[in-house]
Parts: sequence; C-alpha cells; structure tokens
Amino acid sequence: MVEKVSNVLAVLFALASALTIAWGTVVRHRIAEEAPDASGGVRDSPILRVIRRPLWWAGLSTAFLGYAFQVVALGFGTLLIVQPILCLSLMFTLPLSSVYQKQKISQVELFWAFILSAAVAIIVIVGNPAHGAVQPNLARWIPALLVGGIILTALDRIAYSLLRHEKAFMLGIVTGAIFGYVAVLSKATVNLFMTGGLHALVFNWEGYALIAMATLGTIVQQSSFNAAALKHSLPAMTVAEPFVAFALGYAVLSERFQVTGYGWLLMTVAAVAMVISTFALSKQSTI
Repeated sequence: MVEKVSNVLAVLFALASALTIAWGTVVRHRIAEEAPDASGGVRDSPILRVIRRPLWWAGLSTAFLGYAFQVVALGFGTLLIVQPILCLSLMFTLPLSSVYQKQKISQVELFWAFILSAAVAIIVIVGNPAHGAVQPNLARWIPALLVGGIILTALDRIAYSLLRHEKAFMLGIVTGAIFGYVAVLSKATVNLFMTGGLHALVFNWEGYALIAMATLGTIVQQSSFNAAALKHSLPAMTVAEPFVAFALGYAVLSERFQVTGYGWLLMTVAAVAMVISTFALSKQSTI
C-alpha cells in the first residue's frame, strides 16, 4: 500500500514537472528567437545574448521549479517511473506555444498527444519498475561517465559543422542525453540525502557532478534553441533523455522493469509509439 501511494505521488509530481518545464522551454525559446544574430565575438554567444533578458531568467526559474518537482518525484518513485512521464513535457509544450502564438491545436496534434500519453501510461503501468541500488559504487559510474563524455563531445563537435536545422537536431540529442545523466545523478543525489542527510551530500561527489552536468545541459540546450525552430531540437531532446536515463538506470542504479513474456512486446510497441508520436507532434507544430 505504501509503495502504491509513493508511486502515485511520483506520477503527480512528475506531471507537475513536465508542465512547468514545458512553459519554461517555450519562454526561453521565444527569447532565443527574438535575440539578434551573432556577429562572431565572444559577447555574441547564444547564452550571453539571451541572459541579458529578464524574461529569459523568468523562463529559467520556471524550468528550475520543474526540476524541483522532478527531484521530489524521484524521492517517491524510481527513475523508470518518472522519466517516461517527463516525455509529456512535449505534449504540454505544443499547446502552450499555440496559446503564445494565438493558434488552435489541430485534431492531428490531439491524436498524437493521445498516442504519446497512452505509450507513457503503458511503460509506467506494464513496466512496473522495481527500485535499484540506493548508492551504487564508483566502479559502476566510471564507465558510464567516460563513454558518455566521449560520445557526447564528439556529437557536439559534429553539430557545429552542420546547417541550422541539422545542428539544432544534433544539439537536441546531446542536450537530451546530458539531461539523461542529470536524471540519474538526481536520483543518486536524492538517495544520498534521504539516507545520509546534508553530511552525505557535502562529502560525496554526486551532488557536485549533478550541478556541473545541469549547467552544461542548460548551455547546450540554449544553443540548440538559438540554432533553429524548437520543432527541430525538442523531439530529439524529449526522446534522448528517457532512453539514456533508462540505460543508465539499468547499468548504474540497477533499476529494472518487472516484465515477462509478451509484456516486453507491449513495452517495445509503447516505446516505438512514444518516439513516433514525439516526432509527429513536433512536425505538426508551428513552434
């Protein structure tokens, strides 16, 4: 009974996180669109141009509030419950952007929003994730951090050799992957705090790595926003984050979906539907 209540609270806080992150994303992207084009100097970098705008800070504050909801959700439930629900941030982003632009949501968008919601529900309910290690040892972290660092650095460098739309897409993948690491580090940090309090946070590396990774993710995300329209980067972010988090949840935290037999087939179909609906929603959107 206690576990069921915890899972329900995790779902509710994850939904609140998805909604607030969506609003922050829309605001910051609008600021990025309105920013003047760079002329090549250091002062004209994407992040430096937009941080001069008070509204950008308001959007960033909203994103931080969404992250706070995510941390609370991770305190109640597993990473494998929280991350699929955060994919709904795209579904929330599209209507919020439509309101911002005073445009109606189409029936096609509603259809794909339903498919995305159903896919997320299947992954959470059928997957029935089990809790993993409270504090995984460093031997589990090192390979994940090294391999991820090499791959993401390479993808980031490749992105800057591409045209605007392709660049935004590639940076979206990098951003999503970084926030996948942020999600896993967040879960590890929450576990540290719940078991050892502030003392454990101060004298362990996970919290500091979390701050560094979240900062890096915000910078890369803003660069992707500046590269092209949100529809070119947001789907990649939305899809990359949960799948990287799933992989790290299995490899580092030892969390597991409790699925057998045909349940895995249903989970696979749901995962494919989540990816397709995410890209379909962004294609239909005018953002």
